[in-house]
Amino acid sequence: MTTPPGPFGPTRLWMRDHPLATDAVLAFGAFVAMVVGSYADPHGPHGPTFGTRDPEPLSLLLMLLGAVVLVLRRRRPRTVLAVTCALSLLELTTGDPRAPVVMCAVIALFTVAARTDRPTTWRIGLLTMAGLTGVAMLAGPLPWYAQENLGIFAWTGMAAAAGDAVRSRRAFVDAIRERAERAERTREEEARRRVAEERLRIARDLHDVVAHHIALVNVQAGVAAHVMDKRPDQAKEALAHVRDASRSALNELRATVGLLRQSGDPEAPTEPAPGLAVLDALVDTFRNAGLPVAVIVQLGPGAGDRDPGALPAAVDLAAYRVIQEALTNVRKHAGPEARAEVSVVRVGPSVEVTVLDDGGSPAAAPGAEPADPGGGHGLLGMRERTGALGGSCFAGPRFGGGYRVHAVLPL
Repeated sequence: MTTPPGPFGPTRLWMRDHPLATDAVLAFGAFVAMVVGSYADPHGPHGPTFGTRDPEPLSLLLMLLGAVVLVLRRRRPRTVLAVTCALSLLELTTGDPRAPVVMCAVIALFTVAARTDRPTTWRIGLLTMAGLTGVAMLAGPLPWYAQENLGIFAWTGMAAAAGDAVRSRRAFVDAIRERAERAERTREEEARRRVAEERLRIARDLHDVVAHHIALVNVQAGVAAHVMDKRPDQAKEALAHVRDASRSALNELRATVGLLRQSGDPEAPTEPAPGLAVLDALVDTFRNAGLPVAVIVQLGPGAGDRDPGALPAAVDLAAYRVIQEALTNVRKHAGPEARAEVSVVRVGPSVEVTVLDDGGSPAAAPGAEPADPGGGHGLLGMRERTGALGGSCFAGPRFGGGYRVHAVLPL
């Protein structure tokens, strides 16, 4: 438990950890004050004078009982208030000169007001004020208009008001503390959610990069091994494509993994994320791998407008990754004679990306994932990318052979 601020912080901490001892000290102080007050005469020639009167034994006993009962004021606040009021009424009707036993009732009323709600404070406070003041005025030894009677009314009223103010302040502080704790929990949950989303995004990027480039490397390496002896020039060209694909894979892996570095790391990547601006370069890698690809891009009002600058960065990257993954699946799973078509068209408030293939040869499997088309990480990644932007992605076989991937990305 932290120490409260301020010069009295340690004392407040001790009082909070030892409530019974604190109440015992308060009860002792109230008893001393009542005894001292019982020796004072408020009607002296020059104000209150001490030593001009002595309290009766019954008054001393009532003061002692009231102080002892105050020790339990936090555990049984209403019971303590009832007992102290009874002792005060007994003193008001029998004591002469009267001792200030009502001080115990004032402290007990403050405790009740500080530990209950406002309507209850009003009811109990009015009942206590009216009861003690009425008995003092009607049954006490002093005239009804005596200042001691008015003092009882004032002190009980102030005790109820002060207790209600303390309760309100405690409720206010507790509400602030609860809001702060709730805000802290919300920040932690938001941070964890952002971390999970970032990890998922990086995992998708890594899958897309590795699957695309490794598939190209595998194809070109197979071509080089096949024609190495008979056509060395073609083998050299295939190996050059392998080198370019591997270099591109390393660069994209470095850029993706670099996102995990600290913000102050000077080696953090600064190049922009890939998008439709480099779509031709992406398509050329597949064409070099032996996959004919036709491309149609229409992003503006004109039929020949291919400028992706008007697209949001997230949509631009998602469209690029969907095309990359779809063409990679075509190259990996379609037949050797397969042909692909890519279209990126802006339709109203969204961009529609479509990748088609004709399946190549009847003996080859369509462009789906071989075992479970819906269970591959590539198709799952495409759906997650489009879903994160509020879009949709459909992937499935075409009628007559081949495969179709269709993604709708809202702007």
